[in-house]
Amino acid sequence: MSVLTMKLLHITKDYPGVRALDDVSVSFGGGRVHALVGKNGSGKSTLVKILAGAIKPTSGDFYLNDEELHFNSTSDAYKKGIVSVYQEMSLIPGLSVAENILMGRLPKKNNIIDWPKAYQRAEDLLQLMKVDIDPHEQVSRLSMWQMQVVEITKALSFDPKVILLDEPTSALAQSKVENLFNAVRSLREQGVVIIYITHKLQELPLIADTVTVLRDGKLIGTQNLDDVSQKDIVQMMFGEVKTKARPSDLVVQDEPVLEVKGLTREGWYKDINFTLKRGEVLGIAGMLGSGRTELLRGIFGADPIDGGEIVIEGKTFTATNPIKMIDAGVGLTPENRQLEGLILMHSVKDNLCYASMKDTSTGLLENQKMRTSFAKEQIKNLDIIVNDINASCGSLSGGNQQKVVVGNWLNTRPKIMLYDEPSRGIDVNAKQQIFEIIWQQARLGVSAIFVSTELEELLEVCHRILIMRRGEIVDEVNPSEIDVADLYEICMRGE
Repeated sequence: MSVLTMKLLHITKDYPGVRALDDVSVSFGGGRVHALVGKNGSGKSTLVKILAGAIKPTSGDFYLNDEELHFNSTSDAYKKGIVSVYQEMSLIPGLSVAENILMGRLPKKNNIIDWPKAYQRAEDLLQLMKVDIDPHEQVSRLSMWQMQVVEITKALSFDPKVILLDEPTSALAQSKVENLFNAVRSLREQGVVIIYITHKLQELPLIADTVTVLRDGKLIGTQNLDDVSQKDIVQMMFGEVKTKARPSDLVVQDEPVLEVKGLTREGWYKDINFTLKRGEVLGIAGMLGSGRTELLRGIFGADPIDGGEIVIEGKTFTATNPIKMIDAGVGLTPENRQLEGLILMHSVKDNLCYASMKDTSTGLLENQKMRTSFAKEQIKNLDIIVNDINASCGSLSGGNQQKVVVGNWLNTRPKIMLYDEPSRGIDVNAKQQIFEIIWQQARLGVSAIFVSTELEELLEVCHRILIMRRGEIVDEVNPSEIDVADLYEICMRGE
């Protein structure tokens, strides 16, 4: 039997102002695990979405063996045997393993579900994966690694030729990773083309046969794992990175504005301790799942905390909520601006005033004159490009939307800003404008905590950087004394 081959030729994908993929040509053979790696924004997700039928390339072609493929939807990809397994699992906890594996395709006899046949079919597929999971068991009772295996078995039920695995171990304890790897190896034995997306480079020698590296939308190269070291892969991922200098006039004051003491949320982070000084920009670095976002949400009160305390200008909080934190002078720009930071169908003016409604209302009535004044102030100060403040926020570019998120919180006159991935999905010029806003606020004495998966951004923007791994702060580095490759290695160490 001939070996399956997935081949991509000159794949390019353009978005307004951004080239996400730039002339990528690469092949993936069956019966091998092909790791796909690259820093955030490298183009991995875009490439996978094209193969999965979720988006179309701007130009270029891709083939399964000699058949040229053209997809209008993910269902088109499924029909050709290309199945994706994302880190956000699609299982229904209240249903059985068999029901989840065969969802929408349960066998019937005389228009009635043939349960014995369904359970036997699920059992056969689970045996192919070489795992001992009862097809009758309710999914909610499974461990995380078992759920991930059921998700992959569900993909296997479509008799796939290509499986795309997106960060399959991101939610797994280290002790359970090998169980999942055994399941992936069984897929490899069946001759399936396996494309394995991961940020955990230490996993590669254990599971992958080849590694393909993308950087800034370009293919840097493909290597056999036997021929390349982890250091070589990091160098391919980052190249020669020149970090821009942080402005020299950003002076950190000695006065502590925020102290976090023993902050804990079970399962997410534990015993977090640090101090933030007035006018300081403090970075938090870590890999996916390290607990950075959850920590910011805990400080802001968006999620509950189980222990510890937060001290803001001498006032101690042992229980938080957003109203208390806003009153204390804290603002949060969330990771997902479109779902959590904005109401896209509402006007730019409204979105700039939601956090400061207490100041722009008289009793129960909105003070439209004041709201207009607040909105215009931020439009001017942040250089938000908009023709009409009553236009919907969804009509703005990504960079201008991000400025609206920031401006909304600056209207509360904060003392501390928590920035969670503030440059995600915006172009280079807009990123620099966001950084300038953070620095200008620092000059005015506003402190900031800055989270970004773009490690070079942390080196450029921050005075110092805390390292998080598995919900704990494990190190602190000076941006002027470390390069991006070494920072990445520290973040990944022991993952």
